[in-house]
Amino acid sequence: MAKKKLRVAFIGAGGIAGAHMRYLKDMEDVELVAASDVVAQSVESRCEEFGIGEAFTDYKKMLKSVKPDAVSVCTPNGLHAPCSIAALNAGAHVIVEKPLAMNAREGQKMLDAAKKNRRKLVIGFQYRYDSKTTFIKNAVDKGQMGKVLYARVHALRRRGIPNWGVFGRKDLQGGGPMIDIGVHALEMTHFVMGSPKPVAASGSTYTYLGDKKSDVVSQWPNWDYKTYTVEDLAVGMIRFDNGATLHLEASFAAHIEKNAWNFTIMGEKGGASWDPPGLFSDENNYMVNTEPNWLPNSDAFGAKMRNFVDHVLYNRPTMAPGAHGLMVQKMLDGIYESAAKGKEVTIK
Repeated sequence: MAKKKLRVAFIGAGGIAGAHMRYLKDMEDVELVAASDVVAQSVESRCEEFGIGEAFTDYKKMLKSVKPDAVSVCTPNGLHAPCSIAALNAGAHVIVEKPLAMNAREGQKMLDAAKKNRRKLVIGFQYRYDSKTTFIKNAVDKGQMGKVLYARVHALRRRGIPNWGVFGRKDLQGGGPMIDIGVHALEMTHFVMGSPKPVAASGSTYTYLGDKKSDVVSQWPNWDYKTYTVEDLAVGMIRFDNGATLHLEASFAAHIEKNAWNFTIMGEKGGASWDPPGLFSDENNYMVNTEPNWLPNSDAFGAKMRNFVDHVLYNRPTMAPGAHGLMVQKMLDGIYESAAKGKEVTIK
């Protein structure tokens, strides 16, 4: 008896789509049936690279013609909502890359479309699949931290402004490092904390390097400073309904010692850090640090894609439901709104 296969199509054929395709192509229960991109050369190249049958420059025509079981949305942020909603309305399940959308209003429309069409919507939050995240999450779930009180989160680049895509365009991305890389560090920390409901946000954003020509040797030189309208550095604090707080820093460019990608949590009974992974507690009247002797070399991105297929094809639980993406989006919105207004804002 032939094995059931999930027929997957792609909207967007850029770099992140290539990662999706690479993992899905090797799965025996997946068939890559079509891809679309407004740039014909890009989508044709991807289809040839991964043996995908049909290439389109209009995703709506693709959805109507191919009728895929599932769609991977790998577009700039500004297209996440319209593309996802169109796919859901066409009867396809959707995995959409982070962040969920440009703002929470768009994100809610995506969740509503999934509910109306009885389709599954998954957000591309791979860092919650990392073995370091799992190590800390298990300790929190087993009560080793007690009540989690505070989290400190870093997604910082010293000089890492993207020189490709539209990452410097606020009108197409919604923001800069906070919505692009801060979202990943935020989502895994929020997940570890038990996904509490955010109720208020305060934040500040600063642009001082990206919108100017620079001769400084950078991670990715020669970005388009003339169209750069996003922040270089964003900081924010979130308050949750359970009394916990979270402080987040994200930068494309900041005068710091080195890049930083980490979170630390502090609870009533213990604490933890993500990198290096460790737990901090009191035992036998002494302060004790615990580190794992060994963690599997987990491929978090691959686990994310496998989980999506399992969720859709075999109805197994997902670790990254659209509802989690919406909560994270509301936190991002709150930080940006607070920065614009200069005061704390309520998250509804």
